Amino acid sequence: MTTVRPAPASGDPTSGDTAHPLAQVAPRPPGTPCAPGDHDVHPLDNPAWASLTGPHAHFAESVGRARRYPRDVSPFVAVPTAPDAEIWRDLAELAGPGEIVALSGSPALAGTLPAGWEIAMQGEGVQLTATDDLVTAPDEEAVRLGEADVAEMLDLVARTRPGPFEPRTYQLGTYLGIRRGGVLVAMAGERLHPPGWTEISAVCTDPAHRGQGLGTRLVRAVAHGIRERGDTPLMHAAASNENAIRLYRSLGFTLRRRTGFFGLRTPD
Repeated sequence: MTTVRPAPASGDPTSGDTAHPLAQVAPRPPGTPCAPGDHDVHPLDNPAWASLTGPHAHFAESVGRARRYPRDVSPFVAVPTAPDAEIWRDLAELAGPGEIVALSGSPALAGTLPAGWEIAMQGEGVQLTATDDLVTAPDEEAVRLGEADVAEMLDLVARTRPGPFEPRTYQLGTYLGIRRGGVLVAMAGERLHPPGWTEISAVCTDPAHRGQGLGTRLVRAVAHGIRERGDTPLMHAAASNENAIRLYRSLGFTLRRRTGFFGLRTPD
């Protein structure tokens, strides 16, 4: 019997860099532990799965070998890197009929979907990891955001569209914000958490306050907290967002790999 267990993707991107930001993608570093249940797979090659079977297991809803975050936390679902027909059935049962779920993986995933599944949307992204060149530091103006700030956070996300953000996304990790005149104008925080790594996400700045380096300061501040607990920061960005990629590279992130982002509709 299968059981559903309920739970208990720009920061002032400017650059003078004339090189194309995707000119070089760093190879996968060897010698890193595999993602749980994913033989010979680096955790960053399937970060949602590594998160939901690792540090974020307490968030996981599951059927068989499919996992997902609660809908009000994140739209992401996860499966092992090479899902078979049984895993796709597990995911369909977990998500429900005719639902759209967010799944990241190889761009080739689109050609492996079983009958009845549809691609509602897809895009190409890149994954970046921090190097020793990344300078991190706490920020005196940044404040910790939490439940009382959700309405402001959702409003800022709606105006800046940094990527998926739900009412309980802030529970995934530390979120920091900067206010001007009492109004939240910039924020950044933590999302996916593969073992040993933490993703910096939801980096956004109100259009009226861009060009002041607020996004850069918040990335450095969030990254500082990640390093303080012994993890390495990582980021994802749309491959088309060349300005953001240049910015993150200038801060000390390096391109690790390309990835695909999919909105998949489950069978009716």
